[in-house]
This record gives sequence, structure tokens and C-alpha cells, in this order.
Amino acid sequence: MSKSLTTAAAPSLPQQESLASQLRQKNMIRTWRIMLLVLILSLWELSARLGFIDRFIFSSPTLIVKCLISMIQDKSIFVHTGVTLAETLVSFAVCTAAGLACALFLWASPTAAGILEPFLVLLNSLPKSALAPLLIVWLGNNMPTIVTAAVSVAVFGSILTLYSSFCQTDDDKIRLIRSLGGTRSDVLFKVLLPGSLPLLINNMKVNIGLCLVGVIIGEFLSARAGLGYLITYSAQTFTMTVLMTSIMVLCLLSWLLYQAIACAEKKISR
Repeated sequence: MSKSLTTAAAPSLPQQESLASQLRQKNMIRTWRIMLLVLILSLWELSARLGFIDRFIFSSPTLIVKCLISMIQDKSIFVHTGVTLAETLVSFAVCTAAGLACALFLWASPTAAGILEPFLVLLNSLPKSALAPLLIVWLGNNMPTIVTAAVSVAVFGSILTLYSSFCQTDDDKIRLIRSLGGTRSDVLFKVLLPGSLPLLINNMKVNIGLCLVGVIIGEFLSARAGLGYLITYSAQTFTMTVLMTSIMVLCLLSWLLYQAIACAEKKISR
């Protein structure tokens, strides 16, 4: 009996071929990514060694590795990366919570949505770097200023995206819940949020990157530590290898944050 069930559950030959084809494609993409990265780094290093580019201005992979090792030894890179990471995570949490709460409020109140939507569109289109000096005057030169700047980069677009998704929820499902005596809470937790979960996660993927961008903008103008501060200070003192190292660490941090949300998405979808 168990043998027959195992045989029935086994994938068919076309399914096996499809899975094998998908696996080959993933491996090919991963291989090409690595090859492209190695090619770029090799050309960069070779151009610097042969004098095609100025090593003082453009640095080189070997100089960046040496600089990174030095910063690891004196632990300065951990301090700056930790500050930026903490500010990004706080900004991301605030942005996610505020974006979801505001979008739900607009969905629950069409009148408020009609009044506030044009202002949200205006704030979303406003260059956020223009707000940073104003935030420094209002809040001072501190961490709340950086967090506020980061939240302002992502939250308005997040509200509009989530609200638009909520408005596109299947009306038939909502009418079915209400015809069975369901309340607005039932509609929210049994139809609206479950149906919008994929968009919520995709929105979080976008927001984590935008919050990191906002934190760096804030650190450019109002910080004494962090990768943004380190980039600005390095540019002012013409220590270009430190600047390039900071950018590489920032790229790695951005990738790790994105992958963390992608892994969470896979666990949720199982």
C-alpha cells in the first residue's frame, strides 16, 4: 500500500525533465554572474597595474582588500557598518508599520483616501534629499534625523502601493464574507491581508533598499559614524581606497538585507 502511494506521489518524467531544466538554468545564471564579477574585478585590477587608470583616484581590488583587512583589524569597519545597519533596521521597521497602518486607514475610509491621496502623491514625488537639511534644523544632528530622512524616502510610495493593492481586492470575496455575517475585521484578516501578502513582501524588498539609501543620505549630512559618514569623510580627505572600500561594504550590506527578506519569503510561502 505504502509502495503504491510512493509511486503515485513520484513526479512524472516530464516533471522531472522540467525540474532538471530549471536547475540547469539556475546553475548557468549563477555561473555567469560569478564569471562576470571576476571579469570586472580582473579588468579593474589589470587597468590599475598597467596604468590605464589612476590608482589614487580609482583604487584597485587588491588595495581595497588590504584596506578592508586593516579596518577589520582596528574594528572601525564594524563600528560604521553597525551604525548604518541599526539605523536601516529601525527605519525599515517604522516604514513597514506606518505604511501598512496608513494604507489600511485609507482603505477603511474612502473619504480620507480621497482627501489625502493627492498629498501623498506630492510627497512621494518630492526629492527627499531636499528635506534632509530641513530635518537637521528641525530635529538636530542626531540619529532620529537620519531615521526620519530614511523613512521619508520609502514610506509614501509604500502607502500608495499598498492602498492600490487593497483597492484591487476581489469584491466577490468581500461580498461573500459579509453575506455570511462577517465583519470588517473578518474581511481584513481573511481576505485583504492574505490576498495582499505577496505584494507586502515585495514591498518590503523595495523598502529595505530605499531605507538604506535614505540612511546614507542622512549620514552624508548629519552623522559622526556610519558608512555614509565614512564615504563623505573619505571624499573630503581624498582617501579614495577607504571610500571605495566603504562602497563595497555598503553593496554587500544591501545584498545581505535583500537576501534576508527573500529567505523569509521562501519560509512563509512553504
